[in-house]
Amino acid sequence: MDLFITTFESVAILLGIGLIGFFIIKRKIIPENALSLLSPLALDIALPSLIFVNIISNFSSENIPDWWQMPLWWIFFMVVAAGLTFLFKFISKKETRSEFSITLFFQNGIFFPLAILSGMFGAESKYLIYLFFFTLFYPAFFFNTYWLFFGKKIRELDYKKIFNIVLIATILALVISLANLKDYIPMIGTEILSLLGGMAVPLIMLIIGASIYIEFKKKGKVYYTEIIKFIIIKNIIFPLLFISIVYFLHPAYHIALILVIQAAVPPVTAVPIFTEKAGGNQSIVNQFLVSSFIFSLLTIPIMILVFNHIY
Repeated sequence: MDLFITTFESVAILLGIGLIGFFIIKRKIIPENALSLLSPLALDIALPSLIFVNIISNFSSENIPDWWQMPLWWIFFMVVAAGLTFLFKFISKKETRSEFSITLFFQNGIFFPLAILSGMFGAESKYLIYLFFFTLFYPAFFFNTYWLFFGKKIRELDYKKIFNIVLIATILALVISLANLKDYIPMIGTEILSLLGGMAVPLIMLIIGASIYIEFKKKGKVYYTEIIKFIIIKNIIFPLLFISIVYFLHPAYHIALILVIQAAVPPVTAVPIFTEKAGGNQSIVNQFLVSSFIFSLLTIPIMILVFNHIY
């Protein structure tokens, strides 16, 4: 029960910060167009700083010898998730199938797991290092594949998105750590990056909450049946299937835990933006996203409790 409460509190904190962002925009404390300026601050400065400092401070090949396996387990996760998405997309109506699929497939791979693992094991836990290596290629993959869900023609890869700042920060910190060059980094530099990194999760959740309010104002038709289907599959069936998979494969505990958390978290928050870019229905994607976020307050702790009980 302590594990349930810890996980519940971690998710509740995220949703609470998002709710504050919702009311910040609703009360016009900051203008709506400020979000376009805050997003790069969160994703291009705060998050890379957080990852860099954590790896520099807490990683070594001696205490985390299997770090190199994590990107391979990410590939495994995405292949399984792709298969499940293909199977379950036919449950959705044809006119919403693309939106259903993209929101089902792309999980909130960094921020939710970061908060959950920090709540379970502490902000300096090696579980965070495992998470950062697990999601090493996830941003590049997302930015270069989202359009496939809407039947767009194959186009050139966006190399700026492949070699993104998060990937660069992770690899740079890894090289410095493996080469034992940590002592050459000034303490003041790591302190600055540590303070910047501390903004990452609160800032992105404020942005999410604010974005939800903006979309809430212009919401159209509510797809109640599709939302129920989505919650059942994304929040319940997906994590239960991955719990079954790790039970039979029985990888190391930290790998199994991250796989289950990745399966249990709601969709990545950028899905509505990129759905609109691809010409999809942004409204229903927002409805999937918000409903999954709300129900994750209960479903994530329950899934972690089930996993911890049987594994």
